[in-house]
Amino acid sequence: MPHLLIVDDEPAICELISEVAAEDGYTVAHAGDIRHARIQIERQKPDVVLLDMQLPDGDGMEFWKGLALADTQVVFVTGYSSVDSAIAALRCGAVDYLLKPLSLRRLRGVLGELKLMLQQHPLPGASDCFAKMVGQSRAMQLLCAHIEKVAPTQATVLLVGESGTGKELAAEAIHLASPRHQKPFLPVNCGAISPNLIESELFGHEKGSFTGADRQHKGFFERARGGTLFLDEITEMSMDLQVRLLRVLETGRFMRVGTHEEIVADVRVIAATNRNPEQAVADGTLREDLYHRLSVFPLELPPLREREDDVILLANNFLQKLNEENRTAKTFAPEAVQAMKDYSWPGNIRELRNYVYRSYILADDVIKGDFNSFELHGHSAGWGFEILVPVGVPLADANRQLILATLKQCGGVKKAAAEMLGISLKTLYNRLEEYGASGDMDEPSSGLR
Repeated sequence: MPHLLIVDDEPAICELISEVAAEDGYTVAHAGDIRHARIQIERQKPDVVLLDMQLPDGDGMEFWKGLALADTQVVFVTGYSSVDSAIAALRCGAVDYLLKPLSLRRLRGVLGELKLMLQQHPLPGASDCFAKMVGQSRAMQLLCAHIEKVAPTQATVLLVGESGTGKELAAEAIHLASPRHQKPFLPVNCGAISPNLIESELFGHEKGSFTGADRQHKGFFERARGGTLFLDEITEMSMDLQVRLLRVLETGRFMRVGTHEEIVADVRVIAATNRNPEQAVADGTLREDLYHRLSVFPLELPPLREREDDVILLANNFLQKLNEENRTAKTFAPEAVQAMKDYSWPGNIRELRNYVYRSYILADDVIKGDFNSFELHGHSAGWGFEILVPVGVPLADANRQLILATLKQCGGVKKAAAEMLGISLKTLYNRLEEYGASGDMDEPSSGLR
């Protein structure tokens, strides 16, 4: 059902429009001033706004210009008609212009036309939105139900989950189920961009703003205009940049590096972290005010070990795609299925996908699950290598031992070690630099790992 927001300080007008809109199949919310209108928009993005031009706390047109709501239609309402005001309304992007006292016939006609227009450009169905999120477990059903609830709103979402649980897929599902689905979805890994470049990458820069800036550059906030910006590994962002991001979220505006001209940020922000965000706040890697601003609607992604029979469902899905791509008909042997069920999958979906891919390459027709180093070892959380940490050892020392042991077990391949530890590559490099071991185990210059 299309959602209508009525912004008018006359209760009788709101009641009249509400009755007519409800009869025509709209859900309705109303606000008597700009402040309450902002609250209603934050709760649920409207498909249509009927907006009075003169409100107790400001000018309706100026308020609308500052919103820059993608895919929302506005109809201005006024009791002071003039040619100039009608022209100004149309220049603001209004689809129509109604005079008080309202004509019921005219009102019904406008609402009917807008509803027809919205029906011609519907949101994608749930099956389309969740096509990449394979799973039938209770945990996944609950996650998808929450995504369906939050997607049509403008609320910022914080996705929390272990590495490899599919946070980017969940963010994309929110985008596809939202009114912004026809606009860009841009994922940004905050831990993979150099700290010296991330501000320019997010907000853009002007020509000559710093050495090497030989042209104007539009950042992710501009390139995602009208769509959704997914900020992964938000705790890897510097504190200074977190301040800037908080300001953008609160004001809806940003500036390119090297200029003082503000640009409207018409994007929906979804953030993600594989760390406990409250612990990140306590550790000083995430600002508390930014955490509260991002987690308007927090969503926790379940680890694979808590998703019941989804492991085999996912494995079969990965294998089917490989068979289709390579025109083969390989299958899992019963012992391989049992091994996958017994394993705890510390690397979650990413680890399962990699296992299926490796096993597919090695198998002739049947994947037996007994491929030496690729063999699964029951419920072990690693590759069969253990370290002993005595009780009372400081946490920092225990972390150091675990990181160095994992890196050794991975043959010095830092990317593989970071994935196994559930941290970003940038965080791993920072820890190794602290330990004075950044150059001890460099990746080989050639050969596959």
